[in-house]
Amino acid sequence: MSTTNNTDSPWLFEITPKNKFFSLNLREVWQYRDLLFLFVKRDVVTVYKQTVLGPLWYLIQPLFTSITFTIIFNTVAGIGTGTVPPFLFNLAGITIWNYFTSCLNDTSDTFKKNASIFGKVYFPRVIMPLSVVISNLLKFGIQFLIFIAFYVFYYIQGAAIDLNEAVLFFPLLVALMGILGLGLGMIISSLVTKYRDFTYLIGFGVQLLMYLSAVMYPMALLQEKLPTYGWLSNIIL
Repeated sequence: MSTTNNTDSPWLFEITPKNKFFSLNLREVWQYRDLLFLFVKRDVVTVYKQTVLGPLWYLIQPLFTSITFTIIFNTVAGIGTGTVPPFLFNLAGITIWNYFTSCLNDTSDTFKKNASIFGKVYFPRVIMPLSVVISNLLKFGIQFLIFIAFYVFYYIQGAAIDLNEAVLFFPLLVALMGILGLGLGMIISSLVTKYRDFTYLIGFGVQLLMYLSAVMYPMALLQEKLPTYGWLSNIIL
């Protein structure tokens, strides 16, 4: 019995090193879009699976955090929010901040958590962190609807919270936050595979960054209290 090797037949897939410094290969991501939607569904469904309240936790967390911030920072500490009601001010900051931190924290550990899947089958690796950003975007959408409901309530009550033309840039800002969280998370995730200390460092660093940013206080307050370092808020934000 003799065997012959057909060396002229092409390979189905060929894995070669990338020569480009920056290449997302979005065409390949589009080919695996069904897998992307499957990961998004997994992230949305399994987060609060077998819980009593289920998806209501998407609403409970920002509402209770906003109430806590309002009591501590606005009532006890006496931090003013101008013409914006303190609860609405805190709810807006927490809702948008939760989206960024969720994208950053979840993507920064995605390569380590899914190492077993990466070793079994090939698919574009960017799909895994990209699914995290999309699933968090759905969560943000639910929380943003709650913010709109409270905005309408305070507006009817006569609060001076009129919108201006800057609101047109809001979708762009949300997209930039998602991309920023995705990019930073992927960089950190590649480092976490070798240096596990980054897992603890990123959680601690995000908490510190929340207090440096204007989530629970207006930027004007930082510039008023610390005029020497107030310009840093413009760079960070």
